[in-house]
Amino acid sequence: MNAPSMSWPARLLYGSLWIAGRLPLSVLHALGAALGGVSWWIGGTARRIAERNLSLVLTQKSAESRQRLGREALVETGKALAETAKIWGNRPDTALALVREVRGQALFDAALAAGRGLIVAAPHLGCWELLNYWLAAHTPLAILYRAPRLAAMEPLLRKARGALPVEQVRAEGAGVRTLYRRLGAGGVVGILPDQRPRHGEGVPAPFFGVPAQTMVLLPRLAERTGASVLFSFVERLPRGAGYRLHFLPAPAGVADADLEVACAALNRGVEDCVRLAFAQYQWTYKRFPAELSLPTAP
Repeated sequence: MNAPSMSWPARLLYGSLWIAGRLPLSVLHALGAALGGVSWWIGGTARRIAERNLSLVLTQKSAESRQRLGREALVETGKALAETAKIWGNRPDTALALVREVRGQALFDAALAAGRGLIVAAPHLGCWELLNYWLAAHTPLAILYRAPRLAAMEPLLRKARGALPVEQVRAEGAGVRTLYRRLGAGGVVGILPDQRPRHGEGVPAPFFGVPAQTMVLLPRLAERTGASVLFSFVERLPRGAGYRLHFLPAPAGVADADLEVACAALNRGVEDCVRLAFAQYQWTYKRFPAELSLPTAP
């Protein structure tokens, strides 16, 4: 798909990212942390969503503990926004030099060597944009994305994510067929497994014990193509020290023909990742149905 050229506001934003990307990562993270702290202090939508999500999934924690984790989550969200300048505003090799350690790379290497296709499930955790770069630097890659609500932003996203050769496909019929072809030929695709599906395109499955609408695309791809599935994320290290990349095996059942079984396994895989860097998960995302009631705080 050929994306249209960037509008002047998008060009201005891209230029701003390039300028901000000259700053050290530690400075960007400090600025992002300050932004997240202010966002928590003033309240607003992001804080309300984070508080609600954490109240649902951390019923065993005290209200005080949930408040502390909520603030940490907004601080990490601020860092995620600020570090985008470092990833998108630099050459890929400069951004990739910030990866200090890779855990579980043997799983990735073995999956590539098997030659039967690989699905990398990358939750909204840590610095997922840097994961795209790392994967593209090691193997031909296709990533699935949902077009942004603001159409003028799509050319910017495609330009930033296309700094290395990456086939970017929309989450629609033609794009899904591209993924099937890629996997059938033994290729690698990246998918955000915790993207809330559109109405009618998911099934409810437990996520930290709470029912959440869960995508069926990834399990269907795995079941119908026989591709391997790995979970992966890039953990943000303290004080702007860089990043640690993780690969984790997929839970048993993620390719089950029974979609309820498969989606439950998919969410367990996301949980395995989140537990390694809990506050770095995007808790400001509306993952759960609005009609769920909050538990009574102890």
